[in-house]
Amino acid sequence: MNDALKMKLKTLPALPGVYFHKNKKGEIIYVGKAAVLKNRVRQYFQNTEKDKKTEALVKEIYDTDWIVVDTEMDALFLESEMIKRYKPKWNILLRDDKTVSYVRIDMKSEVPHVSMTRQPLDDKATYIGPFYAKNTVLTALRILRKVFPYYDKPYDGKKTLNTDLGLTPGIEVGRSTAKEYKKNLKKLMRYLEGDREKLIKEIEKEMKTEATLGHYERAAELRNQYFGLKGLRKKIVFSDKEFLNISSDQALRQLQKLLDLDNPPRRIEGYDISHQHGTDVVGSMVVFVNGVSDRSEYRKFKLRHQRNNDTANMREIVERRLKHKEWDYPDLVILDGGEGQIGAVKDLLDAADIKVIGRNKSGDHTRNAEVRIIIPDTDGYQSIPLPGDSHIAKLIARIDEESHRFAITYHRLLQRKRLQK
Repeated sequence: MNDALKMKLKTLPALPGVYFHKNKKGEIIYVGKAAVLKNRVRQYFQNTEKDKKTEALVKEIYDTDWIVVDTEMDALFLESEMIKRYKPKWNILLRDDKTVSYVRIDMKSEVPHVSMTRQPLDDKATYIGPFYAKNTVLTALRILRKVFPYYDKPYDGKKTLNTDLGLTPGIEVGRSTAKEYKKNLKKLMRYLEGDREKLIKEIEKEMKTEATLGHYERAAELRNQYFGLKGLRKKIVFSDKEFLNISSDQALRQLQKLLDLDNPPRRIEGYDISHQHGTDVVGSMVVFVNGVSDRSEYRKFKLRHQRNNDTANMREIVERRLKHKEWDYPDLVILDGGEGQIGAVKDLLDAADIKVIGRNKSGDHTRNAEVRIIIPDTDGYQSIPLPGDSHIAKLIARIDEESHRFAITYHRLLQRKRLQK
C-alpha cells in the first residue's frame, strides 16, 4: 500500500456507501458496497487470510474513492448501478452470479409469490430487472419484506414461521386478503422499479385520509409502510468535494468541460426509437440524475404516426416530451443517432435551452461498441471518438444501453399484443 493511499484510508467515514478500487492507471477495477465504509474498505489491507483471487485484487489496488449515501439500502442500489456502468473486471472474477437476474411476480395468480430467475419467460408474469448482482437484490428483498410482507413460495394455505414473524401477509390466518396483498405487492414492485419518492408521498396522503375517516387500523398499517420506506429512501446527493474527487462522477465533469456547460449536467435524458420496418414504432426516454439511472422518471411513447422514418419519429417524441412541463427539463439530451436525429430536434431543444448530442453507433448497442459522439456547433457538427475505458464513454454507453433496452422491450410488447389479436 502506497503512502498516499495509507493516508486516504484514515479519512474513511463510519457511514454506509459505495467504494471504488482503482489500479495505477486510474481504472476502476472493483466496486463494492458497505454498511460502514471505514470497516469494510480497511479489511482489504489487513493482514488476514484471504483467498487467492482477493489477494490478487489487493495487489492491483493503487487508489480508492467512495460515495457516502444515507442508508445501506441506498448502497445496495448504487453499487448495482455502478457495476452496470463500469463493468469492473474484478467484480466479474470475484462474483459467483456472473449473469443478470430478475425479480419475478405473477400478478395474474390468485395469491402471487415473489421469486428470482435468470431467464424471463413469456408467461405473462411481471419481471423486474435486469439486476447484475443477485445477492444485492436478495438482500434488498429481505429488507423490503419487513415493509411489504410477501410469499416467497407458491401459496398453499398453510401457516409457517414466516407467518408468525410477520413476513407474509397472513392470508392463511385471516390477517389480510388476497386483494389487499396484491395492492401491497404493487407498491413493492414500484419501489424496485425506482418509483420511490412518489410512492412515499402517496402512502403519506392515504395514511392521513384513512385517519381522518376513522379507519385507524388501516392508517396504522400505512404509517408503518411510510416510516419503513422513509428509512430506505434513495437520496444520492453529490457535494462539490465529491464532484472533484469521486471517480464515479468524473464523467459529469468531463461532459461539462467537453460541452462547455456552466455546471456538470445533473439530469441527462437518453432517447431511442424501436420498430420493425415502420410497424409498432415506439420511443423511450430514460433519465439519469447525478450519473445514476432514475427509473421512476423513465417514459415510453407509442408513436402516433407509424412510419419507417427515425428522424421524424425522434421529432415527434421530443415534441411530446417538451409539452410535459411537470417533468423536470434535462440539462443534456443524448440521442441514439447522428446528424439527422439531432437536426430533427435541435430547434425544439434550443428553444428550451437544452443541450443535445448524438451517439452514432451504426446500430451497435453492445457494451464494446465504439463510443463516438456527435456535437452540433456553429460550423455544423463535430464527431468525437471517446476512449472506451474513459469515464465519459462508460456513462454514455450505460445511458444508451438503458434507452435501447427500454425501447425494444416496449416494442416487443406491442408486437406480441398485435400478433395475438
